[in-house]
Amino acid sequence: MQHKNKLPELADPRGAAEIDYTARESWRLFGIMAEFVEATERLAEIRPAVSIFGSARTPPDHDYYQLTEQIARQLSDAGFSVISGGGPGIMEAANKGAYFGKSPSVGLNIQLPHEQHTNPFQDISQTFHHFFARKVMFVKFAAAYVVMPGGFGTLDELMEALTLVQTGKTRCIPIILVGSAFWAGLLDWFRDRLIREGMINPEDMGLMQVIDQPGEVVEAIFSHYEKRGFTPTLSEREIQLNL
Repeated sequence: MQHKNKLPELADPRGAAEIDYTARESWRLFGIMAEFVEATERLAEIRPAVSIFGSARTPPDHDYYQLTEQIARQLSDAGFSVISGGGPGIMEAANKGAYFGKSPSVGLNIQLPHEQHTNPFQDISQTFHHFFARKVMFVKFAAAYVVMPGGFGTLDELMEALTLVQTGKTRCIPIILVGSAFWAGLLDWFRDRLIREGMINPEDMGLMQVIDQPGEVVEAIFSHYEKRGFTPTLSEREIQLNL
């Protein structure tokens, strides 16, 4: 005897618009995969590289802009590709300094409704739709982070780098804050609040260095790699596969 289904067939409770959105969301995953694949292939040969972050709002006549340009030029002449966000302000200064140096200037651009436009000082330019894919590339190919004064985006990149190194999700790289006066208040808050209230360990402050002079930035990066070389080890490559 054939068993009858006692449950009535239910219509899909979602409307057509919701079904269409779900389908688009699924297909979006292929776009994300394509961003990772394309960027990885284009950037594979730029190592060693240094990622530089800072405000998009800093004009060319500002001291921060000119300091960034000097740092990027010295890094480029020392053999480092320089990676920036590819936009205006500090990002432009970083690309500009590297562009006129000996090593490639790399811009990882992001499509935004405002503020971001591509600067012209890029030997390699890669555009992203998704912030998280772009952030992976900043870490994946960087031998060091140089963090200039900036706003929310700069702080986001700084905290991302600190978290990844602190938790062992990426290899230990120099994280250099440039502008001691600018960063002093944040570092004091780390000590007075985060350490005092047990949110981080005192030794976590050692993940960062504060340096103001361009030549000393370059020296600090070379000093970090003096005994091990810039190429990630096999174990470090495995770690980075799980970023």
